[in-house]
Amino acid sequence: MDFYYPNFINDHWRIEGEVFFNDRNYFVDTENKRFRIDEIVDFCTAKGIAFYDTSTAVRRLKDNASDKYLEVVEPTDIVALLSKLPHCQTIVTTGEKATETICARLAVAEVPKVGTYIPIPHLRNDDGEQLSLYRLPSSSRAYPLSFDKKVEAYRKMFEWAGMEC
Repeated sequence: MDFYYPNFINDHWRIEGEVFFNDRNYFVDTENKRFRIDEIVDFCTAKGIAFYDTSTAVRRLKDNASDKYLEVVEPTDIVALLSKLPHCQTIVTTGEKATETICARLAVAEVPKVGTYIPIPHLRNDDGEQLSLYRLPSSSRAYPLSFDKKVEAYRKMFEWAGMEC
């Protein structure tokens, strides 16, 4: 996989296109039915957005990616990862399994509800700022929320994080 959310059916890059450019197809190569990776990389670099998995090894218990059929075999060492991102301010998750994995890994007792965030009390970046954990709805079309409501949730998070949309 060259980048995150490469599945053309997943709406992640359409949501970000709508949030930042008022164009759900901003990152879409409609003719070839794929995403425009160069534009995505340039955009993420300019905005300071990074992606990583909450687990470095998972076991699929059934032949799909539903959270309830994923077993975390090896969670990502989030603290080590964050040491490479010294100015990170917010960790964002988009699924129940990812959120639970982060909370367990960072000893966070409260799991945030979709569309909300919580401070991570014992975690600060190199600027001395307390990190937060923000939970967004899944961008999967299987997640039962309209595209427009997902856009609204993502826009709210980016604005909360101080990113100009």
